Amino acid sequence: MSGSYGVPVTGVVFSPATQPRLVAMPTPPQWFAVQTRYRFEKKVVAQLNQKRCEVYLPLLTEHHAWSDRAKAVTTPVFPGYAFVRIDQSSVARQAVLKTAGLIGFVSFGGKVPPVPPKQIEDLQLLLQEKGLFSLHAFVHAGQRVRIRGGCLHGLEGVLVQHEKGKLMISIESIQRSLAIEIQGYQLELI
Repeated sequence: MSGSYGVPVTGVVFSPATQPRLVAMPTPPQWFAVQTRYRFEKKVVAQLNQKRCEVYLPLLTEHHAWSDRAKAVTTPVFPGYAFVRIDQSSVARQAVLKTAGLIGFVSFGGKVPPVPPKQIEDLQLLLQEKGLFSLHAFVHAGQRVRIRGGCLHGLEGVLVQHEKGKLMISIESIQRSLAIEIQGYQLELI
């Protein structure tokens, strides 16, 4: 038996019936942070929703008063960022990347880290319960704690030692944190 151009074929020859199949195991969807152009967060989310992607844009409603009117304004908690839940296939990533106003996936050292689902759940719980919080610089060190009891039960974060009564909720992939007032809540170490 010879291969192309008269070169002998060596190795194992598979017939179509015995040829091994490479089946790609579907990866479960994971949350990833994406960066958007300035003030394009809502437009990017709308486009990703049309592409049937699961998207989360944490929003905060603030009441602004001007001399001639008062208005409730909804703004992103993390300007320039949103979260998308997709599988790790190149098709899914390309669909996200082909969104107008989207800069790309948030990456560190050329790798795109997934956002742990617990961080998304904690953020959703905090915004749903309308807890008191303020944006805060990202925290690298400190004790991880979990709130016990009350409407924020199960919320995890880093206890800030120098500011008693505050808990930090950090979204590591975008290097952003929220400070939450926790006076009156019981805490347990994780």
